Amino acid sequence: MDRNPLSLRRLRAADLDRGLARASDPAASDRAAAIVADVRDRGEPALREYARELDGLGDGPLYLGPRDFRKALDGLPREARDLLERAGARIGAFARAQAASLSPLSVPVPGGFAGHEILPVETAGCYAPGGRYPLPSSVLMTALTAKAAGVGTVWTASPRPAPETLAACAIAGADGLIAAGGAQAIAALAYGTGPVPPCARVVGPGNRWVAAAKRLVAGDTVIESVAGPSELFVLADDDADPEVAAADLLAQAEHDPDAVPVLACRSEDFAARVEYALERRLSDLPTGEVARRALENGGALVDPDPEVLARAADAFAPEHLEILTADPEALARRIRNAGAVFLGAGAAEVLGDYGTGPNHVLPTGGHARLAGGLSALSFLRVRTWIRIEDPAAAAELYRDATAFARLEGLEAHARAGEIRGR
Repeated sequence: MDRNPLSLRRLRAADLDRGLARASDPAASDRAAAIVADVRDRGEPALREYARELDGLGDGPLYLGPRDFRKALDGLPREARDLLERAGARIGAFARAQAASLSPLSVPVPGGFAGHEILPVETAGCYAPGGRYPLPSSVLMTALTAKAAGVGTVWTASPRPAPETLAACAIAGADGLIAAGGAQAIAALAYGTGPVPPCARVVGPGNRWVAAAKRLVAGDTVIESVAGPSELFVLADDDADPEVAAADLLAQAEHDPDAVPVLACRSEDFAARVEYALERRLSDLPTGEVARRALENGGALVDPDPEVLARAADAFAPEHLEILTADPEALARRIRNAGAVFLGAGAAEVLGDYGTGPNHVLPTGGHARLAGGLSALSFLRVRTWIRIEDPAAAAELYRDATAFARLEGLEAHARAGEIRGR
């Protein structure tokens, strides 16, 4: 076999413990902090200034609404419209099923009942990137999921929104769109500007300025995660198809030059076959320059022991974990940390990106150790309640509450229990 001109850097398991290409950007953080503070303090005038300066807004409208969305949807070619509607139907069905998986609860207690109810938040702000490529799929994944969860008011934000993005807003049932991006859009969603209310949830993927802004507003709203560059960890055995592995690595690599694609396999021979496949596929890939740069952020971990590969995947906690082995379910049970898992060669990661049902807004940068991806559950609150119908039967509860209060030195608490437990 001739020497392959493309060579993935070889990784050690310890490299994945530390993460790859995950350094923060102090300059972006500082700039985002200034923009967020300005939009929070000055509102719409500041937002409009940044939208003109950074997003190319020009004299166009800063806010768009349902009429604009419907016009864009009606103006799409039938094939594109049908595609968006099919994907939206699958995403919505999955999100509604997720929401229904949480049920109201009522448990008997002495003298009455205790339980919980499930309530959606009232407002949500959903960001959809609009830089290198328009991403109407992100509108469906965020705004449609929020509406499926029962959120009453959902605003989106995207710079220079393409007709497909506006059409996705129509399918999602969004209430409005801010034609701005970056930190200024995140601040507008978090604090409100013009017709946009302060949003109880601010979600969605974005670049380093979006990520920095989400960190800053997290004290005043709830974010799903700080989304960073896309990550894919392909774990393959020697019987896997190297062309499939290469195709999926490139699918993530073309997102962004900061993306992190990683191959984990059991032999140098398989790694070399993937490298040859990568080189062939890059030769005519329109996004090849971006993908080639992203490949430099990742690499190949080669070890004959599948347990070493599984532990490395767990340590890396990737956004996407794709398992191309004879028994992917067995291996997946040994890996706890991943945003989304794709089991077997048929479960292409691209199915997760484009509307099979599960959400594509997923934790990156190791945050899959801490939280899952966006879902209908992200927009729901669990509110507990207590109802006492027979105070006499609840005497034990009052006595214990009174005793606990005095144990902690809180006499007013104790007397509030005593007055009912007589």
